[in-house]
Amino acid sequence: MSNPEIESVLTEQRTFAPSSEFSAAARIGSMDDYRALYRRSVEEPDAFWAEMAEQLHWFKKWDRVLDWEPPFARWFSGGEINISTNCIDRHLDSWRKNKAAIIWEGEPGEERVIRYQDLHREVCKFANVLKGLGVEKGDRVALYMPMIPELPIAMLACARIGAIHSVVFGGFSAEALKDRINDAQARLVVTADGGYRRGNIVPLKDNVDAAVEGTPTVKNVVVYKRTAHDIKMKEGRDHWWHDLIEGASAECEAARLDPEHPLFILYTSGTTGKPKGVVHSTGGYLLGVHLTSQWVFDLKEDDTYWCTADIGWVTGHSYILYGILSNGATTLMYEGAPNHPQPDRFWEIIEKYRVTIFYTAPTAIRAFIKWGDQWPKGRDLSSLRLIGTVGEPINPEVWVWYSRTIGKDRCPIVDTWWQTETGAILISPLPGATPTKPGSCTLPLPGIVPDVVDKNGESVDDNQGGFLVIRRPWPSMLRTVYGDPERYKQQYWSQVPGVYFAGDGARRDSDGYFWVMGRVDDVINVAGHRLGTMEVESALVSHPYVAEAAVVGKPDDLKGQAIYAFVSLESSHEPSDALMDELKAHVVKEIGAIARPDFIRFTQELPKTRSGKIMRRLLRDIAAGSHTVGDTTTLENFAVLTQLMEEEE
Repeated sequence: MSNPEIESVLTEQRTFAPSSEFSAAARIGSMDDYRALYRRSVEEPDAFWAEMAEQLHWFKKWDRVLDWEPPFARWFSGGEINISTNCIDRHLDSWRKNKAAIIWEGEPGEERVIRYQDLHREVCKFANVLKGLGVEKGDRVALYMPMIPELPIAMLACARIGAIHSVVFGGFSAEALKDRINDAQARLVVTADGGYRRGNIVPLKDNVDAAVEGTPTVKNVVVYKRTAHDIKMKEGRDHWWHDLIEGASAECEAARLDPEHPLFILYTSGTTGKPKGVVHSTGGYLLGVHLTSQWVFDLKEDDTYWCTADIGWVTGHSYILYGILSNGATTLMYEGAPNHPQPDRFWEIIEKYRVTIFYTAPTAIRAFIKWGDQWPKGRDLSSLRLIGTVGEPINPEVWVWYSRTIGKDRCPIVDTWWQTETGAILISPLPGATPTKPGSCTLPLPGIVPDVVDKNGESVDDNQGGFLVIRRPWPSMLRTVYGDPERYKQQYWSQVPGVYFAGDGARRDSDGYFWVMGRVDDVINVAGHRLGTMEVESALVSHPYVAEAAVVGKPDDLKGQAIYAFVSLESSHEPSDALMDELKAHVVKEIGAIARPDFIRFTQELPKTRSGKIMRRLLRDIAAGSHTVGDTTTLENFAVLTQLMEEEE
């Protein structure tokens, strides 16, 4: 962060207003309504959050809304609450008891519908199983499972008794699982024999066996039978889920918890060295995800909502499970890959279940573009009324494709900015109110006070790049790094004095809209100019032949760093030297000569995690000619990385 300025070179003039029909039926239906709500939230924050918290079920009301001793916050002190009660029990006294809480489709094609009263029964049973295995309030429980309903059941069961769950993404290796179990000092692991991914079995139990050899705190392992392939069961330690659940009581009183009681620890992806466990509370976190699910997704009673994330990531915690069920909505879960058995699997699911709200990642959308328009056009997507993006900035041309091809130019797009650490969405359009600009996450949600600043924490001018910060505490903020409060202070509150630093570069335009330019770690320093990778990538993707692009810096003796672009073409086009020159010229035309790529590397695929994020860290290593790359645990297809490294030699 030696140079405070990040140059913004991307310009986008298109604006899309919500339709009058959507606005008329929306929870927040105009910019005047948004501005009034936002103004009150920042002028009278305690009164605002207190009023919003009345939407939740409290065993005991709080005494104070916020105790703030920077950088540590306590929200709703003196209250008593339980997130399991809020997500299940309070819906049972109404017609919702027979409403679908979870609709699930397995990759091989199985279907399950779990009503709210079914979910209550299964959660209570598993909560009693946990207690029978000695799990108590405050104990940590590691969950390493496929995308099956038993994962949210286990999470809600932990929450019901005050145990702290730590979901470890099923794509992580045994070694990564071991590190996370040991950091959290988990006393129990819940897993499955395996899960399905592109027709193959992911050997979850085998990985757990290898991991717990080095985890002295683990006393019991509970195994759900998903694939029924042969596994080893260790006498006295390993227990079948179905055996334990058979005799368990379907009644389990929910623990009355302090709002600051930790709900979960989630280890951030890509961690090297000591895992970094982000800790989220019960009360403040629930309020954040509950409200943002209403505001951003405009939830209605008859919606079938589908977030395509894995619950192993925070998006799945917040917007598959807690925020959606606390509102009494129906959430859809899918176990497998988006292109298995063929590239229309997502569109088939939308057609089959008449999905109304679809929330996915820009990297997934770029893959859809690459696979071809024929796949979504072959399915009936008319049930959709709202579509959204999460995980990273979306390129403007990808946004336009998403609007046209999936949303049929009638569905608002909510481009959401938030992080594992923020717990809930902080910046996003409100679909019935906010005019959208492709590539911008637009305006802050009520109660959120972001800014774009230089390294000294001073606000920068409109359209000048800087560091994205949050100036005030918010209920769903992380509380600490597990077991390491000094790391929490250093990582999030010391980089820019006195404010939460998100780690992202951004600019704010003259309308107050925020444009996230990517991680500051990904900024390229070209001859003294600091360029955000997202803007160069967007220029490349705006070329009609390009499906997706990833841009990194390559060490350069003259310029400091050269721009190195990895480009994946749409299936109907072939790489050539002429196309390489054409793409370089296209970037110059779109955003200027300073952003002209020095190197363009064509590749059929980019290395991605199973959640769809491009692993730019690996691409930086390849561009630099390194033969040793860092942690590849979550890499979806290792052959992509191998091919890129071999071609570089």
